[in-house]
Amino acid sequence: MPMPENRLHQPRIGIPYRTRNEQVKNIRAKYELYVRSVEEAGGMPVEVPLTLTPGELRKLASELDAIVLPGSPADVEPARYRAVRHANTAETDPAREATDLALLEHCLGEGKPVLAICYGVQILNVHLGGSLIQDIPSEMHTTIQHAWSGREHGEPEPFHSITMETASRVALASGQRETRVNSSHHQSIHEPGRGLRVTARASDGVIEAVEWTDDANWVIGVQWHPERMADDRLTRKLFEGLMAAARNAAVRG
Repeated sequence: MPMPENRLHQPRIGIPYRTRNEQVKNIRAKYELYVRSVEEAGGMPVEVPLTLTPGELRKLASELDAIVLPGSPADVEPARYRAVRHANTAETDPAREATDLALLEHCLGEGKPVLAICYGVQILNVHLGGSLIQDIPSEMHTTIQHAWSGREHGEPEPFHSITMETASRVALASGQRETRVNSSHHQSIHEPGRGLRVTARASDGVIEAVEWTDDANWVIGVQWHPERMADDRLTRKLFEGLMAAARNAAVRG
């Protein structure tokens, strides 16, 4: 029996480079984790350079079925969410911001799925009019270690528990309401943007996942790094869910 057309289609998944500097210097180790995650879930990774002209970026976006917005050592420009820069806010990457915002505008307008990770969920939120906590340690005084401060010295990546909303896509993918996730961020969502529903939090209240509610499009943002949790059920289900949604969107289109 022939397979349905949407199962035969290999979705083209756009992945912007993490930073312009990494692209120019061909630093790829962390970027390749996103590429591998897409490939293992059955997708075709499409590298999105941060040096494209607006016209080139629009053309490339039109050829994609979905996007993954990866993490980044940069922080989103605070002026984009009407905030004064905090002393601990990292340098911005204007090329990455411009690329992500253009891709988001296209995907949300065309009903193409989005998986936004760490920095990706933060710029998704800002794009939709939300705001960010600029520095969790100094602004929240939490006992949970969200930032991976000792990575340069070989300290293990921190993990902590999150609680998910029962009917959310992340909870259904996980098969449970609580799970443990890795953590490598000093910023997070403060006020959720338009159309975003909070679907997971850490015990200190930090927002760990959001989902799009304005229409039926599959849009999920997570604050942790599933690309570094390859053997985790939730990780597999997130990337497989993105592929299934991309196939369905391609068929509808």
